[in-house]
Amino acid sequence: MPNINVNDTSLYYQVQGQGVPIMFIHPPLLTSDNFDYQATQLSNHFQVITFDIRGHGSSERSFEPVTYPLIVQDMLKLMDALNIKQAYVCGYSTGGGVALHALLTAPERFLGGILVSGMSEASDIYLRLRMATAIALSRSKLKSFLRLVITWGNADNLITFRNLYRSSQQGNSDNWYEYYRYSLDYSCTDQLHQIQAPVLLVYGKKDKSFHRYAVKLQRYLQNSKLIWIPKAKHQIPTKNAIMLNDCMENWITEQETRV
Repeated sequence: MPNINVNDTSLYYQVQGQGVPIMFIHPPLLTSDNFDYQATQLSNHFQVITFDIRGHGSSERSFEPVTYPLIVQDMLKLMDALNIKQAYVCGYSTGGGVALHALLTAPERFLGGILVSGMSEASDIYLRLRMATAIALSRSKLKSFLRLVITWGNADNLITFRNLYRSSQQGNSDNWYEYYRYSLDYSCTDQLHQIQAPVLLVYGKKDKSFHRYAVKLQRYLQNSKLIWIPKAKHQIPTKNAIMLNDCMENWITEQETRV
């Protein structure tokens, strides 16, 4: 099992394929297994890097609070270890906030960003309530119920559910809490105009509560493209994988031909 020691913490990662690198960022509680469909298909054309954030999956727990800046530091250390000077960064859900933070704080290392059901802030009551509930459950005796709800919600079939649930069992609930907590309070909306790299925004047509975030990101990012996936809800990487992968492949190829 490939691991790398970053700031005294062992991180699990996988690298598949060759070509332009894409690094994937998962949300709290979930793991890099959430991107199995992307790794399988996109590795035919690109170098796909997935990893478990500290305290998630097969990575060691973090004794330092899990925050977006810490995750980005780990991403850069992993890129250095793999001799990757620049990569595209793809963040799913709250992982989209991490991707935006990476584009803002280390723009020289990232060729562009892909946000899948992502946001620059959690500003609507419905989303904040869901995140606050996850925060509370991650510190309660019902953390197993939280794992069940999140992994079942992201599974497209029973095999995927078993994989997601099994890998989530290895995580540290304190680190889930920290990642959820930071995501609830994070906002970079007023800094979006600083991002000059191209950004692909992918959202589900049926994910109506996130339409506001898609529109806001498209409005404030200087160089963005918004794609709506028909009949899709929030869990696009697993439940609408083929359409997402095709969108990513076409968009990255288009960016590379412009260079």
